[in-house]
Amino acid sequence: MYRFFPTLLLIGAVTLAGCDKENDQVEDQPTPANGPKLVFKFAFDPNQIRLNSFGNEADVAVGNGAQSPDFNFMSAHYVELIPNEFTQIGDGEVLFIGPETNAGGALALDFDQAVLVTEGETFLSIPLDNIAAGTYPHLRVSLAYQNYNVNYWFNSMEYTGTLASFIGYNTYINSYLVNEQSVTVNDDKLQGYWGFETLGNVTSGQVPPGATTVVNPFFATAPIPVGSCLVTGSFLQELVITGNETEDIIITVSLSVNNSFEWNEVVADNKWEPLIGENVVDMGIRGMIPTWE
Repeated sequence: MYRFFPTLLLIGAVTLAGCDKENDQVEDQPTPANGPKLVFKFAFDPNQIRLNSFGNEADVAVGNGAQSPDFNFMSAHYVELIPNEFTQIGDGEVLFIGPETNAGGALALDFDQAVLVTEGETFLSIPLDNIAAGTYPHLRVSLAYQNYNVNYWFNSMEYTGTLASFIGYNTYINSYLVNEQSVTVNDDKLQGYWGFETLGNVTSGQVPPGATTVVNPFFATAPIPVGSCLVTGSFLQELVITGNETEDIIITVSLSVNNSFEWNEVVADNKWEPLIGENVVDMGIRGMIPTWE
C-alpha cells in the first residue's frame, strides 16, 4: 500500500466511545513469587459474529460501508469477572483497574503506564490465589486505547493510514506514537481524542462520544453508564476457579473487528473516501467472546 496524507482529511466526524471511571484503584495485594496465574491475552477476529449494542447479530447499516481494521495494539483499563447477568459494575470479581494520575489537573488514565499489547501478547497476569473461588460465566472489559490500520481511497488509488484513538474517560498523555511519528501532548485528553498518520504526517482531533457500538447483552439487567466502553461477553465454557489450581489458566479475549470501522457512503462502492465526505460513524468493537485453557 502507498502512504498518502490528504491535507483536508475528513476524519473529524469519527465518533468514539469512552470509558467512565467505574471504580477506585484496586488495592495492592501480595504476589507470590511462584504459583499458577490467571493470564489475559487479546485476539482480533474479523470473522467473529458482528453484534449491535444489545448483543444481537447486526449487518452493516443500509447506506453505509465498512471494513475490518488491522489491529496493532489494544489496551484496557478495567477487567471484571461476573457470575450472572444481574451483577452490577463492581459487584463481580474486579481483577484490574489501570493506573491513574492527577498530573493534568483532573483524575485521568496514565497513558505512560498503560499496557499496550499485540494479538496473543500477555496483557494481564494475576496469581490465582488472589482471586475468589467461584463460577464466572461472563466477563467485562473496559477498553482504553486502540491502534490499527485502515484503508482509504483517493483519486481511485488505495492507501493505508494508522489510527490511534484514546477511548478512556480521560487520559493524561505526555506523548504517543501513532505509527512512525510521535505526538507530544502533555495534557489530559477526554474520551474521543485521536491521531491519524499517513505518509509520515499526523493530524489529530477531539470528538465527543456518540454512536459508537459498545456491546452489552445484559443492558436490561446490568446497564453500563452512558458514554462507557465497558464491553460485556460470555465465556464459551464458563470459567470455574476452585482455589486448588496447580497450573496457569490462560484467557483469550477474542474481540470482533468484523466490519467495525463503518462510514456513510457517498459512492456506494464500499471504499472509504474521506475527501468526498464519507464520514466515519462507528468504530466500536463488535462483540467479545472469551475462552480459557
